[in-house]
Amino acid sequence: MSFNTDSGPDSEPDHDDVMYPQVLPFVLIHAGCFAAIWSGVSWQAVTICVALYWLRMFGITAGYHRYFSHRSYATSRVFQFVLAFLAQSSAQKSVLWWAAKHRHHHLHSDTVHDVHSPRHKGFVYSHVGWIFYRQHDATDLVKVSDLAAYPELMWLHRLELLPAVVLAGLCFLLAGWSGLVVGFLWSTVLLYHATFCINSLAHVHGRKRYVTGDDSRNNWLLALLTMGEGWHNNHHAYQASARQGFRWYEIDLSYYALVALSWFGIVRDLKMPPKQVLRNEHRLGSRVVKQAAEQLAARFNPEHIALAIRASIHETELTMRDTISHLQHRADLRLSSMPTREQLLAEAQRMFAKTISLDDIVDRAYELLNDSVGFLLAAPALQTNAKTNHRV
Repeated sequence: MSFNTDSGPDSEPDHDDVMYPQVLPFVLIHAGCFAAIWSGVSWQAVTICVALYWLRMFGITAGYHRYFSHRSYATSRVFQFVLAFLAQSSAQKSVLWWAAKHRHHHLHSDTVHDVHSPRHKGFVYSHVGWIFYRQHDATDLVKVSDLAAYPELMWLHRLELLPAVVLAGLCFLLAGWSGLVVGFLWSTVLLYHATFCINSLAHVHGRKRYVTGDDSRNNWLLALLTMGEGWHNNHHAYQASARQGFRWYEIDLSYYALVALSWFGIVRDLKMPPKQVLRNEHRLGSRVVKQAAEQLAARFNPEHIALAIRASIHETELTMRDTISHLQHRADLRLSSMPTREQLLAEAQRMFAKTISLDDIVDRAYELLNDSVGFLLAAPALQTNAKTNHRV
């Protein structure tokens, strides 16, 4: 929440120090909400609060997310600027910063490189903590080079808080201190946490219709509070779609608003998910297969398997060298300690939603598990050979 947004790559070295100058405005906005004790709560201010929540939520969902991050529809340069100004009035940094972080999130969703994954850093960090760390302050302009080409967006990027300051001033002019505190500050805090819930809750609670290689989930309550963003598993299954509520009963207010705007020619070319995706009959990409296979293989402990094989290998006619060779060539060892492909398939059916790529996931997971077990079995032999060579 500052005017300093120096550009830099997401891959810069990690820093554990919290950016205290950045924390202060965020804390003050929350603390300022209690000023309603002195300013009072007028009906006019409450009306402004409700109106600004939904108007700026549209700026976040249709602007920050669906347009600037994913380019899921087209619009004019003028309305693009309006969307950017409206989105930044929510005080969630510039559209360039927001889009760059979000595109990075999709590239590494729920991996160790994800900037806000509950799986790796915990719920609180994924909800709000991550934005205060120095390594997340810079904007990787390479990831948003399509947006950085517009001088007016770069201007807003440099003056990221200007739209919020202008809106706060208007609230004060319309309804005095109550308009500022209740109308602006209350709605801003509500927007913060509704938006942050998509990073945190939508990766923890809800249903998974699609295999996406991450923890994204559909959550109907979050969808209502965020104008459709809660259909998060749908979104991760097909990110380019302007519509995130894929089924008729999945309420997506942002999409309905975009359709209405398209009637007047303000937006156009709204992208939709292919029929194969809607029917869950699409073949998964290699990255998703790889991530899902890693999740499946992680259900089986290779160290325990390797130890069990070592303990029982004298009961078979195979030597350790033969065992490792069989693992490397994916042979069926018929060792009780080594999970069979059928066992991995059964586990995959329990873990994942329906997908025609399930066999690909199982085959990849079987390879990963065999490689891990084979490496652990070979490691002591390698160490022994290294010691022998060292003595010589």
